[in-house]
Amino acid sequence: MTTMTETSARFREFKMPDVGEGLTEAEILKWFVQPGDTVTDGQVVCEVETAKAAVELPIPFDGVVHELRFPEGTTVDVGQVIIAIDVAPGSGDAPAPAAAPAQEPVEEPEAEAEPKGRTPVLVGYGVAESSTKRRPRKGASAGPEAAAVAAAVQAELNGHAAPAAATAPAPVADAPAGGRPLAKPPVRKLAKDLGIDLATVVPTGKDGVITREDVHAAAAPAATTPVAAPAPSQAAPSQAASEAPAAAVASGSARETRIPVKGVRKAIAQAMVGSAFTAPHVTEFVTVDVTRTMKLVAELKEDKDMAGVRVNPLLIIAKALLVAIKRNPEVNAAWDEANQEIVQKHYVNLGIAAATPRGLIVPNIKDAHDKTLPQLAAALGELVTTARDGKTSPAAMAGGTVTITNVGVFGVDTGTPILNPGESAILAVGAIKLQPWVHKGKVKPRQVTTLALSFDHRLVDGELGSKVLADVAAILEQPKRLITWA
Repeated sequence: MTTMTETSARFREFKMPDVGEGLTEAEILKWFVQPGDTVTDGQVVCEVETAKAAVELPIPFDGVVHELRFPEGTTVDVGQVIIAIDVAPGSGDAPAPAAAPAQEPVEEPEAEAEPKGRTPVLVGYGVAESSTKRRPRKGASAGPEAAAVAAAVQAELNGHAAPAAATAPAPVADAPAGGRPLAKPPVRKLAKDLGIDLATVVPTGKDGVITREDVHAAAAPAATTPVAAPAPSQAAPSQAASEAPAAAVASGSARETRIPVKGVRKAIAQAMVGSAFTAPHVTEFVTVDVTRTMKLVAELKEDKDMAGVRVNPLLIIAKALLVAIKRNPEVNAAWDEANQEIVQKHYVNLGIAAATPRGLIVPNIKDAHDKTLPQLAAALGELVTTARDGKTSPAAMAGGTVTITNVGVFGVDTGTPILNPGESAILAVGAIKLQPWVHKGKVKPRQVTTLALSFDHRLVDGELGSKVLADVAAILEQPKRLITWA
């Protein structure tokens, strides 16, 4: 969708597009260009986050960046101009950029550190397919303090914030009233790495900007008096893991941190509340010996037909669920409240819940029922990589029919997963552990896991739900049934 306007023959404006399905707003996460940079048609100029995903926006024409209308961290309505491009540079003096409209202060996302080692990403629940409501906005602030904030933000965008002088000026007592602490992205990254809350740092830079020296100075006392910060919860499945840390609005005693609920996290909360209080959930559990499945995984890793794709227990579990759905197709359905109908799906878009830096999402593998095992493995690998990189598109999360959530990567035995809106079932997979098990009349150490299947009791009764769960368990216990039952 090309969203732009022509302000003159020389300047063209690019508006915030609707990058989802009927979305009304998006947050500017990062600008990849600055005023004065040359851009070409199709070049990505910024990354924005909607209620569904983070999306990169390409510019649809050539030219030189004249003006960025909003700073990073600002939530912008669809249709608002976000960048102006000089398409005929050098043809005369350009007018001064218009001041960016005052916005409600929103924290700029900090740079994320590279993952160390194995990062579990398959866990959690996704977002609704419906559009989100527009968030209420405060009125534009006015007065000299607001002007100072806008000027400082614009200076930061243009990269002209002055470095600290050789002799430090007198410290500024407080950050601008009602605004977030002012600091460049590298300084925010440094504060994050040192565990420093920028709201507690006394700025010494020009116009109240926090410098690297200010952060280092604050780090010394912080080593003996740490500021409490909540860890991402993994106990409640519908709220396990959080988005990248947002601005800390500390209390007077610095014992609290307040994180704005927005973007993907806000959509998740709304979807889970709607699902939990709309669909009558039933959850059933089964503990199963998966020793033979683990042996199959080891053999497939050495199989030349599986070369180049990742083979793990989740692959066999996904295939087992697809076979169980084929044997019990009534479970692959949705409830149409408006028409009072059960909509039977003759295809399976298999959702895989993924924990990402910005929250939990559920991209799905389209037409998973038609894929061979190597094709399913390749699709799973691509889905996980894309989610981990934060590049999952809204289209990849739309149209799911059933979901798998792998809480076992965190060592969790099982859970009671909440249905994704519009779906009838979700399978939770627990940790696979070596446990004593009665095998052929003797107690032996075996690889064991617990499965939990939640389903919508309006369209899936106890018998049907039990059959699906029992079939998945039977396949994992005797994976040769992937062939005999397929």
